[in-house]
Amino acid sequence: MYITKKLSERKCIALIAHDHKKVDMVEWALHNRQTLAKHELMATGTTGKLVEEALDRPVKKFLSGPLGGDQQIGSLIATGNIDIVIFFWDPMEAQPHDTDVKALLRLCAVWNIPMAADRSTADFIITSPFMNEAYDAIIPDYNGYLKRNVGK
Repeated sequence: MYITKKLSERKCIALIAHDHKKVDMVEWALHNRQTLAKHELMATGTTGKLVEEALDRPVKKFLSGPLGGDQQIGSLIATGNIDIVIFFWDPMEAQPHDTDVKALLRLCAVWNIPMAADRSTADFIITSPFMNEAYDAIIPDYNGYLKRNVGK
């Protein structure tokens, strides 16, 4: 069972980068500044500050990832307020908030959110023809799950 969610031409994009990937995120954002200018940007704390300074345009910033920023973005995914996640995570470095990172990735899968974990995937997403036009996203309908009998 699925439902359709209409994404507008202007997407809400969440940007997240682990410490060793922040330079990559800024370089990627600069390379794609014209496309990103057409969309709303949100980010975890330091990543948002760096991208905002590099692009010279506003980025809505949340807390740093380890301090709850990942969870803040996760809550926006769950409420349908994030359309795309670009998350340059560091697969070679253990993170103190690994459980938060896994929860964020899980929410992207649960709500069928396009998510890039690296520059190549981010490039494919941002150059997609769907990036700058309305799009009917197919997402699971969880009403049956919410109405299930629990504890009987």
